[in-house]
Amino acid sequence: MARGGQGLARVAVVARAGAAPLWWLGVFAAGIGVLVPGLTGRRIGVTAGAALFVVATAVVALARRKRYAALARGAARAGKYDVLQDRAVTARIWRRGHRRWLLAAFAAAIGSSFAVPAAGGMLLAGTGAGLRLKAAWLGRRERADDVLLWVRVDWLGRRGGAPAGKPVKGYRSTGIAAGDAAPGGARRRTAELVRHAGSGRAV
Repeated sequence: MARGGQGLARVAVVARAGAAPLWWLGVFAAGIGVLVPGLTGRRIGVTAGAALFVVATAVVALARRKRYAALARGAARAGKYDVLQDRAVTARIWRRGHRRWLLAAFAAAIGSSFAVPAAGGMLLAGTGAGLRLKAAWLGRRERADDVLLWVRVDWLGRRGGAPAGKPVKGYRSTGIAAGDAAPGGARRRTAELVRHAGSGRAV
C-alpha cells in the first residue's frame, strides 16, 4: 500500500458474504431432504427443521453484537492512502475461503435427511438468514451514525471472514458515500451512485 495505507473491507459486506450461499444451499438441501422419508418421517423432520431455522436465525443474528458495537464506537477515520476494497472482491474472497466448509455443510445437510428429513437444510438456511439480519442491523447503525464501517483486510485472515474476531483491533470509518456498497453491505443502486458522485461525498 502506498505511503502506509491499508486495504480496507466493509464490515457489513464481510458479515453478509455467506448469507446467500448458505440460504440457497439450505433451500436446495431441504428440498432434496423432503423427498427422503427418513427415520422420523417428513412431518417430524419439517417441524424440527422449522424450529432449527428460527433458532439458527436468532443466534447468528444476535451473536457478538456487543463486540461489533464496541468496535464501531472506537472506529478511527480512514486515512487518505487507505484503499477501499470493492464489495464483489470482499464477497468473493469470503466465499473462496469458505468453499470447502460450504460444500461439507451442504453434504451434511443432505445426509442428515436420511434421519430427519429437511432439518439440516433448514438449519443452513436459518444461518444464512441470520447473517442477512446481522448485516441489516449493521446497516441501521451505519445510517444512524452517518458513517460506513471498514476493517483491515489483513486482520480478516486468509479466509476473509470474522470481522469481529480476536485479530481485529479496531474499525475504520468513512463517509456514507464511500465505496460501492450501501449501508448494510448491499449493492448500491445506480441512481444512488450517481447522486453521491454528484454530491462529492466520500471518505
